[in-house]
Amino acid sequence: MLRTTDHDSLLVTAAPDLADVIMRWRQHLSAERRLAANTLVAYTRDVDQFLSFFTAHLAAPPRLADLKSLSTTDLRAFMAWRRNDGAGSRTLARGIAGLRSLIRFLEKDGSVNGAAIRAIRPPRQKKTLPKPLGVVAAHDVIAIENSLEDEPWIAARNAAVLALLYGAGLRISEALGLRRSEAPRADGDALRIRGKGGKERIVPVLPTVSAAIAAYLKACPFSPGPNAPLFLGARGGPLNPRMVQRAMERLRSALGLPDTATPHALRHSFATHLLAGGGDLRSIQELLGHASLSTTQIYTGVDTERLMAAYREAHPRA
Repeated sequence: MLRTTDHDSLLVTAAPDLADVIMRWRQHLSAERRLAANTLVAYTRDVDQFLSFFTAHLAAPPRLADLKSLSTTDLRAFMAWRRNDGAGSRTLARGIAGLRSLIRFLEKDGSVNGAAIRAIRPPRQKKTLPKPLGVVAAHDVIAIENSLEDEPWIAARNAAVLALLYGAGLRISEALGLRRSEAPRADGDALRIRGKGGKERIVPVLPTVSAAIAAYLKACPFSPGPNAPLFLGARGGPLNPRMVQRAMERLRSALGLPDTATPHALRHSFATHLLAGGGDLRSIQELLGHASLSTTQIYTGVDTERLMAAYREAHPRA
């Protein structure tokens, strides 16, 4: 009987044959499919939760043969178990996605039949639209940051990071993953960004963003090598994402912004404002690094909602 996880909060066990298969599946996701680290952690957690349930369900560590005989009844029982534990529809859907990935991997070599999990439909999720900042608020977030820090170079650093999130639509992990050698040096430079799943894209850099990064580099007291992180913490190490989130928390208080004004909301604002300005969906998809156009299409809902809100406020018969 082998443990298949390092999560102390879960007693997750599996028979040796199944534990070996799960190890090969994880290596496949990491080395061959090159999934992002966060996705790999999420899929692993999903399968660990299922194994925890299945161990109790069978009153014994599950074997590979038990996955072969997996039924829709077993899967529905797992979903009910997670629901009783407080999991919402989004969490349940993600949990099924991780397990489905494992079953697909086993199907390829004929180890199991995935008919049962294909027959399961994840619970419907309530559609939620991104909550971008308004144009003025997004500009204020970057402009006012310089007055909220005691250390001028840290203020310049925060302003440069936030300018990248809004001006180039980067994820916070992408911005903090940049190296010194990748910093834009002149107007018209572009960034080569490696996003989710190792997918690369080219992102143009606005002159104001280049200027913000140049101001930060000039003020930064550290001079690491070209392969060092572009954005550094107060002691010269890699900048922790939590520091950027704290900067946004201070900005929310200073500007009276809602709790939805997060660093990631600046990325939403980038897409929404581009769309409102006449940008086409396909170009915005490429700039954001979305694998599917359907992911980008959610921003049309944001734009339509704003249009209807303006109509209701302005039309005398609305």
